Amino acid sequence: MSSAEDSSAADVALVLDFLNTVDLDLHTDVLDDPAGWQGWLATRALADDQHTRATRDGLRAAIGCRAAPPAPPATVHIELVAGIPTLVATTATGAVLAAATRLAVLGEWDRVKICPAGDCRWAFFDRSRNRSRTWCSMRVCGNREKARTWRERAKLA
Repeated sequence: MSSAEDSSAADVALVLDFLNTVDLDLHTDVLDDPAGWQGWLATRALADDQHTRATRDGLRAAIGCRAAPPAPPATVHIELVAGIPTLVATTATGAVLAAATRLAVLGEWDRVKICPAGDCRWAFFDRSRNRSRTWCSMRVCGNREKARTWRERAKLA
């Protein structure tokens, strides 16, 4: 794997980890758990800021096609790191928006999706060649939806 692929994978991981700090299936939100949120930040060597929830909700809305206010601006710096211009941020909001920006520049942002299952809404990265993946998991959410639509068709027949 090249260093560009490594950094892209790190960006995907950060964005997905951030978007999935809310779990509708388990009814949990890491942002509501101060110790859990501080642990999340410490693991990634990031600082908290006042726009975390608004940023997460704005990004989730942007990729889930729901109307919501846009994510608030964040402070990101461009620095030379090992001779390479790099977006650098120290806060969670800044780091996530910098990662999302790098994915957008690479043409990969449209691969970040939200599962359409109402009881899931998990963020995932579509690695399919034609970018047509719909469900976070075909074995779980996709299978449930296909079974549901089959039962509805069977009732009508």
